[in-house]
Amino acid sequence: MKKLIIGLLQVAGLTVFSMLINTLTPLLHLPVPGSIIGMLILFLLLEAGAIRLSWVEVGASWLLAELLLFFIPSAVGVMKYTGLLEVNGLQVLAVVLVGTFAVMAGSGLLTGAIYKVKERRGS
Repeated sequence: MKKLIIGLLQVAGLTVFSMLINTLTPLLHLPVPGSIIGMLILFLLLEAGAIRLSWVEVGASWLLAELLLFFIPSAVGVMKYTGLLEVNGLQVLAVVLVGTFAVMAGSGLLTGAIYKVKERRGS
């Protein structure tokens, strides 16, 4: 029960942080989405030690575990555009496939680079 409450508080904290950054981004006229800036700021705060990993770990792990659920609304929303898909479906599919493979390749390369850096630090 205690872990559930901690997780809920951490998710609430991450949500408030996200909402704050999403509110500040247009005010600062930044051309990058607030969610990207928020992740960058959170990463920098974690690296600097201003925020401890234990303060967000349970909530972030839960959000990552349930990530697939967050795609359901967008998948259902695509059904509104059947006309577009009938006309440009192959182009949309090609963009989705290329984008997916680019993200997978980028993630793999980044993970490999991070692993090598951590391996060098440990030696």
